[in-house]
Amino acid sequence: MAILCWSCQEEVTLPLGEKEELVPTIEGYWTDQSVFNEVRLTLSKDYYDSLEVTVIDDAQVSITVASSGRLIPFIFLQGSGLYRPANPQDRAIVGESYQLNVKWKDNVYASEGLMLQPPKVDSVTWNYEEERVFRDEGYYIKVYGQIPFTEDNNYRIKVIENDTLKNGREDYLLFDDTFGLQFFEEGLELGYAFEENDKVRLELFRLNRNAFEYLNQLVNLLYNDGGLFSPPPQNPDTNITVIQGDPEVLGYFVVTPVLSQTVIITDEDD
Repeated sequence: MAILCWSCQEEVTLPLGEKEELVPTIEGYWTDQSVFNEVRLTLSKDYYDSLEVTVIDDAQVSITVASSGRLIPFIFLQGSGLYRPANPQDRAIVGESYQLNVKWKDNVYASEGLMLQPPKVDSVTWNYEEERVFRDEGYYIKVYGQIPFTEDNNYRIKVIENDTLKNGREDYLLFDDTFGLQFFEEGLELGYAFEENDKVRLELFRLNRNAFEYLNQLVNLLYNDGGLFSPPPQNPDTNITVIQGDPEVLGYFVVTPVLSQTVIITDEDD
């Protein structure tokens, strides 16, 4: 019986994402630190396409300051494949709203975000832990801080280990105030085992809700195993609006403060 059932199995490749025209994808960050301020424009790929993405290098990109209408132009840098502010001194200010503007061919796209006040990080500590069930041996980092806000509590932590960003599906460290924020004051432990002399940089972002939801949907997509009971994969809901032209666009725009701190793991007994 088992042999008969096995012989009836057939691998099926679903026609996912097969489009004659590819869709522009916009990924923009506007922060209070110039090193993070960038916009990346590419063309989408078919679901099964393993080739490198196509970078869009001929778009007009700018950011508008809502209160004054001042335009902050961006320029394309060939070396990095990114658009960056023409004046590196331009950056986000707490309490100000900003609009991303992208014009490419006959298409115009826009997205808005409010620059929120950052939380407070008091300290970053680490402690050596022996190997346990579901837990590797190594040094574990805890972040202590204060989040006094009653709304707009949507956060992401990025972890860069020895200059390499942890970017797997389990590395999108997202949290909000659904279950309270007391754990941040008591110490938020990162689920990574580091080794002595590792250099670790932590970056904390406070996001607008629509950007936070985009990342949540992205994580769900990354965990979609394509099994019988998994929903069909679909792109996360973008927070970018089509003002003119092609009705489709992918990606997201983030306005956020950034708190960053770098530590080098050392033996506390040394």
